[in-house]
Amino acid sequence: MTRMVLSLPALILGSSLLIPFPAIPQANYDVITVKDGGTITGTVKWTGPPVKPPSVPITKNPEVCDPEGLKNRDMERLIVGHDEGVANTVVYLKNITAGKAWDLPENRRTLDQKNCRYVPHISLVPIHNEFAVKSSDPILHTVQMMGAATFNLPFPFQNQYIKRTMEEPGVVDLKCNAGHVWMNGVILVVRQPYITVTDEHGAFHLTNVPPGDYEIAAWHEGWKVVREAQTLDVGTQQMTKRLYFSDPVVLSKSVQVSPNGSATVSFQLTNQ
Repeated sequence: MTRMVLSLPALILGSSLLIPFPAIPQANYDVITVKDGGTITGTVKWTGPPVKPPSVPITKNPEVCDPEGLKNRDMERLIVGHDEGVANTVVYLKNITAGKAWDLPENRRTLDQKNCRYVPHISLVPIHNEFAVKSSDPILHTVQMMGAATFNLPFPFQNQYIKRTMEEPGVVDLKCNAGHVWMNGVILVVRQPYITVTDEHGAFHLTNVPPGDYEIAAWHEGWKVVREAQTLDVGTQQMTKRLYFSDPVVLSKSVQVSPNGSATVSFQLTNQ
């Protein structure tokens, strides 16, 4: 049976917005030789009426941030394909304590700021490992990290990496404090490698899973706008509007992996 879990609502203190970052359940993890490992594949699909993704006007550096002249930028909070597949959903095994060696893709462990977007939107970093960030844009960006890691990193120059070690497991929210209020992304700092991000079709796969019974979860960041607030542009010292979103949604199911077997799991997201 599918279960939906919503995190606690955001807390407002004075003029600041304190956003909770509920950690994905994680146990300590040991690398072992997996015998007769199996595979879990599946999809995350959208069900119900379509939802118009939130977007905001591109109000700064349009020559860099808006090369196609679109005037607005999709916040990338909810990406549903023509086949109803939901991209950027994190799928992981809960409370697995031993298994394969780390094999998270390198392109999920580095971040680029390109045309005033975070690429990728969802990053995955093993705990106690470095996360490398650069900017391909010839303008000032300032990456603020909040949650399991707290840094404020300025990027006044192109193509220069800044690295930080992620010491705590959990969720890190990313935003730009240089006036590009549409820039947003997420880092998940994780203890185990049985975690992945769905592609543009909502598809995922986990490989070399030790045989056994598991709980598998699909985590998706919130997409509903719940608050608008004024924020200070550190470059111009002017106030701009920033959107804040609803809490993440977590769906979970039971799955059994047989020796050398293949299990299939499907999830459905809805706006209800």
